Amino acid sequence: MVDSQYYLPNDVGISALDCTEAFRLLSPREQLYAHYLSRSAWYGGLAVLLQTSPESASIFVLLQRLFRKQPPAQLGNVATAAGLSPEEYQAFLVYAAGLYANMGNYKSFGDTKFIPNLPKENLKALVWQSQAFQDSPSEMEALWDSCSTLLYSLEDKQKQLGLGDKGITTYFSGNCCLEDAELAQKFLDSKNLSAYNTRLFKKKSEGKSCYEVRLASAVQEDCAVDGERETRCGRYDFEDRVFTVSRGDYDHLMKKVSENLEKAKDHAANENQKRMLEEYSRSFTFGSVEAHKEGSRFWIKDKGPIVESYIGFIESYRDPFGSRGEFEGFVAVVNKAMSERFAKLVSSAEVLLPELPWPKDFEKDRFLLPDFTSLDVLTFAGSGIPAGINIPNYDDIRQSEGFKNVSLGNVLAVAYATQKDKLTFLDEEDKDVYIKWKGPSFEVQVGLHELLGHGSGKLFVQVRESHLRSCSCPVRMVSVLQITTWYKGNETWDSKFSTISCSYEECRAECVGLYLCLNKHVLSIFGHEGEDAEEVVYVNWLNMVRAGLLGLEFYTSESKSWRQAHMQARFVILRVLLEAGEGLVTLKESTGKDGRPDALITLDRSKIHTVGKGAIERFLCKLQVLKSTADVEGGRALYEGYSAVSDGGSHNFLCLRETVLQRKEARKMFVQANTRVKGDSVELVEYQGSAAGLICSFTERFADDAEEVEAHLLELNKRDAPCWF
Repeated sequence: MVDSQYYLPNDVGISALDCTEAFRLLSPREQLYAHYLSRSAWYGGLAVLLQTSPESASIFVLLQRLFRKQPPAQLGNVATAAGLSPEEYQAFLVYAAGLYANMGNYKSFGDTKFIPNLPKENLKALVWQSQAFQDSPSEMEALWDSCSTLLYSLEDKQKQLGLGDKGITTYFSGNCCLEDAELAQKFLDSKNLSAYNTRLFKKKSEGKSCYEVRLASAVQEDCAVDGERETRCGRYDFEDRVFTVSRGDYDHLMKKVSENLEKAKDHAANENQKRMLEEYSRSFTFGSVEAHKEGSRFWIKDKGPIVESYIGFIESYRDPFGSRGEFEGFVAVVNKAMSERFAKLVSSAEVLLPELPWPKDFEKDRFLLPDFTSLDVLTFAGSGIPAGINIPNYDDIRQSEGFKNVSLGNVLAVAYATQKDKLTFLDEEDKDVYIKWKGPSFEVQVGLHELLGHGSGKLFVQVRESHLRSCSCPVRMVSVLQITTWYKGNETWDSKFSTISCSYEECRAECVGLYLCLNKHVLSIFGHEGEDAEEVVYVNWLNMVRAGLLGLEFYTSESKSWRQAHMQARFVILRVLLEAGEGLVTLKESTGKDGRPDALITLDRSKIHTVGKGAIERFLCKLQVLKSTADVEGGRALYEGYSAVSDGGSHNFLCLRETVLQRKEARKMFVQANTRVKGDSVELVEYQGSAAGLICSFTERFADDAEEVEAHLLELNKRDAPCWF
């Protein structure tokens, strides 16, 4: 029997993202702008297949060819004739939907592999009897042979993403380990090169380790080319190794991205948008992160656009080393009513920031008031859709020039709806309160997390030699701190804290949300007063400790590693609040009504403002001080200590992990609309909130150039195939 965590259940939640009204209210020019930005995002999103696993791109093409010839309902008749039961065919549809939604065969939230929940021979029978196979038998057989073994493989290393013997990654060639990643980061820092749009490939030559740092770009030539200001490509000797910086990764896809950005530019609303798109296009053409940073500067200046977007190699959660960005692109329409609340929160930021538990020396010298808008997503291409975003991720820009925050309203509306019978680990009374107030409380948490969590705090950076200094600074909760470490040269938060940077920062932002949601002024901004405000606080904190318990699903006991940054962060917060004692949080193992192991977590609401606030205040201050001062040793000791999952102490977390796995609920998937140009207008094409609807959205998404796109994907995949094993 295969552990159920490696299957997607047939009844997994699948919802359509509703953006009909938001899109209808756009002008024809705005609709065209949104259309071409969406096309750019969708083409770039295909790179995630190549960033996820060696087999993801081939599986994607296999599915596209099956469903382009026969949509799900029609292929269902073939499945019946091939001997598949209705449950097996539904399992196949769910698998296909999961691969599309995650842009690969590893869950975007948790990095665990998932395989089809039907026998391999039955799936092969379906493929062999399909119209796609009848039309091109040799091609389909070759495609099946190229991916079917890995499609079903659950060897230990292939069960999750990771570096070296801990899992699978295509950010690094298969012969790379942590030491190679660390060496490559030192090299990149020495050349002032960002890792965001790179992958690392290692080989041996004349007994010496040689590394290729490959940049994502449409251009393949490694010499300077027309339109490029400078090139970093070339051969370098570094610490008795050879590094070669080359480009052309995902070249066909990056060309498509740039072409559609140029088309979008013709419909831009202002000069900032035009300059932004020019720089983005230059970035994807030449592989320049500096150009992307320049585009991000214009994006920050584009205040209050009707159509909001961002695109690039953004989040580094899935790089095992924490430095390389996964491609994502989103296009969304501003929800004006909800955005007014976030605008009020922004205007209160300078009053709220001093409330945070670190002294002013650890806060930005000037808080640059950002845009904070609620958006209805039209397009979100990548491996998953978050609830909120704080970008750009470039430390130097965030510190001195600003950032933007977005809350994805139509995602929140469907992602976190909860049925009482599926709500685990709470008592009945808490379940009723939780269901009523989960939405409003999460809206508050997302707002605080993004704006004042990710948007707060200072990094101590050595700008030039004369600025190298050590100083003493009184820090609340930390006594007097002798600052002896800081960020030097081209070091960044990601490069310095590497493997823990993503989760550590999410934990800091979550703590800010918990801490500031206790502020009555914050709650009033979101329309919560009196008893209602206290219910919002209670459910926000209750949701956090429950999420900490649920986070155990994303811990791999064999490798003692975490697979999801946010859930690790929430587990750490649960540990901090349990450690606070005084009955604030209780966690007990029990037996459920079904006779299986269960657990119950409770929160004493009378102690949130005292015991709870004090615990988060102390912990949050430590997190910020260690981050500000680049104290990697202290930061790791603190964070990894609270991240430890063991069977000792007052709670047997390893045993609780098994309980969580038995009672876990699959994460929802989203069906997104397509846009299609018809004459001078743009048509919005929507789909059912089902596995079949999700599949159809993808087969129609690339209908105009499907064969070209699929051929390019297979070519890119074949090019690097020898590097992974």
